[in-house]
This record gives sequence, structure tokens and C-alpha cells, in this order.
Amino acid sequence: MTSPHYPVMLPEVLSTLSPKDGEVYVDGTFGAGGYTRAFLESANCTVIAIDRDPEAVLRAGKMQEEFGKRLIFLRGCFGDALELVNGAGFQKVDGFVLDVGVSSMQFDEAQRGFSFRFEASLDMRMDTQSGITAADIVNTYEEEDLANLIYKYGDERKSRYIARRIVEQRQTTPILTTLELANLIRDVVFKSPKDKIDPATRTFQALRIAVNDELGELERGLMAAEKLLKDGGRLVVVSFHSLEDGIVKSFLYERAGKTPAPSKYLPQDSKEVSPSFALFPKKPLDPSAIEISQNPRSRSARLRGAIRTNSPIYQNGGGA
Repeated sequence: MTSPHYPVMLPEVLSTLSPKDGEVYVDGTFGAGGYTRAFLESANCTVIAIDRDPEAVLRAGKMQEEFGKRLIFLRGCFGDALELVNGAGFQKVDGFVLDVGVSSMQFDEAQRGFSFRFEASLDMRMDTQSGITAADIVNTYEEEDLANLIYKYGDERKSRYIARRIVEQRQTTPILTTLELANLIRDVVFKSPKDKIDPATRTFQALRIAVNDELGELERGLMAAEKLLKDGGRLVVVSFHSLEDGIVKSFLYERAGKTPAPSKYLPQDSKEVSPSFALFPKKPLDPSAIEISQNPRSRSARLRGAIRTNSPIYQNGGGA
């Protein structure tokens, strides 16, 4: 049974974005269309929605019947937003919103292979029509590469034990389903009475991030937003774990000139860099207690936002 879809931190997203008549917004993670619908209903605006999931195409088509030309759907990755949005005829936009990571619907669709709650092929692709699967990684990566991936993206302290066990198992039989992998991990990582999460959680997160290049997409999406936003345009990002939030925080703090001053003993760059963003809100927002009670999956969410200044795109050695 699937869970109802909740647009995470919707009141906070709307308050930060503040949609207005005649403006154009990018919803880089259309998903079920919760944010897009809210933007279109709150103002007579235009929303350019982006998503790589084939299922999102169908959902967007139904919503376009309701909102007509005010909703423009572009299939692709939000990391390619600059090219996608420019290709649709828009050089600048008034707002850019990202709800990062996998959606509740994707977790609840057994056949997608994101969750070990269901027996399914070990897939995990957001775009089911291209790219490598989690099974490809599990069954082909060298042991050290697999261990490093699980540790880096899953913060799994037992990553080397898990990788070794995976390699041993696949020499006999390929690991092709979610439950095969989850049970293998549970045999290696014993759940502590104090640990509230399943032992397979961190490894599944790591594989999902790697399959979809989620962190790379986030970095590219943030840089696209910097180039697309008008002066005064607003960036809103909702993230769900420390790796995502760390990237967003570093990007915004750097662009807002909030990074620590260099040592007075180091050579100083004579070139002044004007902030390309001003933080808004000043501090990140967390979901309300009411939202968490209604949608427990939102408990790890964090919202960061910023307003584009009239300064040029930030330059520091050629990139972010």
C-alpha cells in the first residue's frame, strides 16, 4: 500500500519563494507536482517543471490539462536546468526550487527497487530508461571501490565488511534483488538496541546516491540556479541528509561571502568578490512538529534559501 504524498515543508517553501503574478519559477524536482500545484494556485505565474522520472511525465500531462500554458514540463535532470530552461525560451527566472533526493512515491513503488521493504529488482534508477542500476554496481565494482562508495555516501562504518561479503556472495550467485542484498547486510551488520534504523539503510542510501549521481546533480543544479535567477530571484532547497545539506550550505555560504576569512599570513587575492546571493532565511528551517506528526518522513528535512543579488556569477578558480 502506498503512502499519501506530502510536499515536504510546503508552507515554508511558499513563504520563502513568495510566488507572484506574472513571474516564472523552476520546480527542479516535479515528482508528484505538489510544489508546482501550490505555486500555480497561489499566483497567476508560470512554472517550468523538471523531472527525469518517466512517471512524472504522465503526472505533469494531467496537470497541464488543468493549468494549460502556465505549466511547462521538461523531462531531464535539474543539473541540466540551464540548458533545459534556455532551450524552452527562458533566459532568466524569478525563482528556483529543489526538493532533493528520492520521493516518497519512488520509495513506495516496489518495482523501483529503492526500498528493502519489498522484494524487487535491485534497480534504484530515477530514470528507469537509462543508466546503471544498483545491481550493476553491486555485482561489478571491485571490493575496495564498493567499500569506499558505501562509506562515502552511506557513512557506514562496516562498509569493508559489507563489501567483502558482497564480493564473496556474487562469486557464487549474482545479487539481483533488494531483499537478497538487505539480508546479506543484516548478516554482517548487527542492529544495536539503540539503533533505530535497519542495518541495510545506509548501504541502500549509498547505492541510490551513486546510481543517480545525486550529489553531482545537486552541485550542477545550484550553479544552474545562480546563472538563471534574476536580480532578486529566490533559491529554495529542501534537503534530507547531511551530505546534501552540506553541499547546499557550502554553496550558499560561499556565494553569500560567509566563508571564514583567510589567514593574514597567507597571500591575499587583491580581487574583491561581491556576494552573488544573500541568505534568506538567515538560518535554515526545519519542519514543524505538526508536519512531522503527519508525515514522519519529513523529520530529517531542512530548508535553506537565498536571494540573488545583482553581482556577477561567483568566480573562484573557475567553479564551485
